[in-house]
Amino acid sequence: MASKSESKDCFGWAARDTSGVLSPYKFNRRHEIVGVVTAISTGVAHFKVGDIVGVGTYINSCRTCEYCNSDKENICAKGATYIFNGIDIDGTITKGGYSSYIVVHQRYCFKIPDGYPPELAAPLLCAGITVYAPMIHHNMNQPGKSLGVIGLGGLGHMAVKYGKAFGLKVVVFSTSIYKMEEALEILGADEFVLSSDEQQMQAFSNSLDFIIDASSGPHPFEPYMSLLKTEGTLVLVGLPGEIRLSAATLVLGPKTISGSLVGGTKEIKEMLEFSAANKIYPKIELIPITYVNEAFDRLVKGDVKYRFVIDIENSLK
Repeated sequence: MASKSESKDCFGWAARDTSGVLSPYKFNRRHEIVGVVTAISTGVAHFKVGDIVGVGTYINSCRTCEYCNSDKENICAKGATYIFNGIDIDGTITKGGYSSYIVVHQRYCFKIPDGYPPELAAPLLCAGITVYAPMIHHNMNQPGKSLGVIGLGGLGHMAVKYGKAFGLKVVVFSTSIYKMEEALEILGADEFVLSSDEQQMQAFSNSLDFIIDASSGPHPFEPYMSLLKTEGTLVLVGLPGEIRLSAATLVLGPKTISGSLVGGTKEIKEMLEFSAANKIYPKIELIPITYVNEAFDRLVKGDVKYRFVIDIENSLK
């Protein structure tokens, strides 16, 4: 597989593995892309020319280890090949959504459900699966249970959407009071807690079955662990840096803290189907490629709700 601009390299790979799908991009977020199939090679059984398809954060894995054999290619024992800034099979650096087209093995390519807007599908292949996979793995799809979501950004807003679709009571925790209206009125969360307010935090002590921690900023963990019920689970999907936590918090709970990053191919297919069936759409800003520099500046300032998606098709007209 390849994600290069040079057609000779792309077709060079396809000649070695006869189950590839060739797709130029319509919409991309660098490491998750959606486009249209323009050619298929011998042996492709699940796609046809004209299909709208997506490719997520990785485009290859060993396909032989215990994890790949269990449809958990994202944690391949030999390391998955990432679609952007990864090392491809020929030693070159993958370019992701910044390349002209991609040739990818059908195992790592996903048909976008009919009727689902393709520009909204791209973020599902990263933000969507990043929260969906651990929620399924840790049984966070039990109606009536309670879910806390730390951080209301690209990952957090998807956790709220999936939580509500699963029938959970969803409580959003944020340091920004201005996100309260967004959480309650637009995303449909049941409660909003200003995490810097100790009294508000204490009101939810021992009340949550699960917590999805989507914050990548430094923050204490003890206050959030105290919100979990006995045998409750906190899952990290953000990268907050160092974790400081008393062992007694876990042992005497007992409580669990875990981590997760994207998901396997089977989970991605299930997530796409679930999102389409329940009309779960990420909030995005669709931008032309010429706006990329401004978009990066706004990302640094946190000025986006909640994902920028580049409209490649119209940008190149």
